[in-house]
Amino acid sequence: MMAIADLIGSSARFQAVLEDVRVVAGADCSVLVQGETGTGKEVIARAIHDSSPRQKGPFVALNCAAIPAALLESELFGHEKGAFTGAVERRAGCFELAQNGTVLLDEIGDMPIATQAKLLRVLEDGRVRRLGGKAEIQLDVRVIAATNAPLDNAIREGKFREDLFYRLNVVRVGLPPLRERRDDIPLLVEHFLKKFADENKRPPRRIARAALHKLIGYRWPGNVRELENEVVRAASLGGETISVDDLSPPVAAGEPEAAVDSPDDLGIKPRVERLERTLLREALHRADGNQTQAAKLLGLSRFGLQKKLRRYGLDA
Repeated sequence: MMAIADLIGSSARFQAVLEDVRVVAGADCSVLVQGETGTGKEVIARAIHDSSPRQKGPFVALNCAAIPAALLESELFGHEKGAFTGAVERRAGCFELAQNGTVLLDEIGDMPIATQAKLLRVLEDGRVRRLGGKAEIQLDVRVIAATNAPLDNAIREGKFREDLFYRLNVVRVGLPPLRERRDDIPLLVEHFLKKFADENKRPPRRIARAALHKLIGYRWPGNVRELENEVVRAASLGGETISVDDLSPPVAAGEPEAAVDSPDDLGIKPRVERLERTLLREALHRADGNQTQAAKLLGLSRFGLQKKLRRYGLDA
């Protein structure tokens, strides 16, 4: 069981999310969790369930984007034996399995429009009928939906039903991307290192300040999931103390986002500097961190490359 206290983060942005979770956990209503891929939408959904009066009931998660459209309705509503080719036995759907608990419909925006209409009817009636069946099953299920992008555009384009959106979006919990809660990265790194040590029965690894600085400065397009993968990789390959050399090339060659996203400036010098940083990072990435090879790709001597790396703070 996951308690809210187990969620990692002390930043103001993340604490606001936790407050939303505390408030909504006790209100038995539908919730829409919105956040980029890898921000931990399922983790938040589980925390809402585990902190709610339904905590003793099942938590059933279904990724709508991972299941072929032809099979999605069966996964949602279940089916009777012989309902379609391959239906060799009766099977309960996720709503039936989540009875008295919570169902998470992840990546709800990828659900086919025809299935959305059937889902809306289930939510409005509070009953579900298995495919090929006649009997209706009364439901007592809380629904949490998750999406990696706002659904506004999908609604305007006719790809998502507005009435279903309002049914799901009774309360919305928005998760900030990791780049907007950088203060939490040291805590997350410590948590992932401890988790790795416990799972592998190894002494906890430490991380050098320079390596931690690189982790804090990287953009993390894959968010918390990508950070965990990076930490596990470094802990697996590195020694007792994780150094910059143990990080993957894109992370090791990165820099604080503030330097990347500096305000537009029409002056030649800042534009050239931004271009040089980009080329340096790309060359190091292509050369897997090998400075000699990276220098060749850039048409520089190794000494010239190292000088530029020091200039832009990319040599740590």
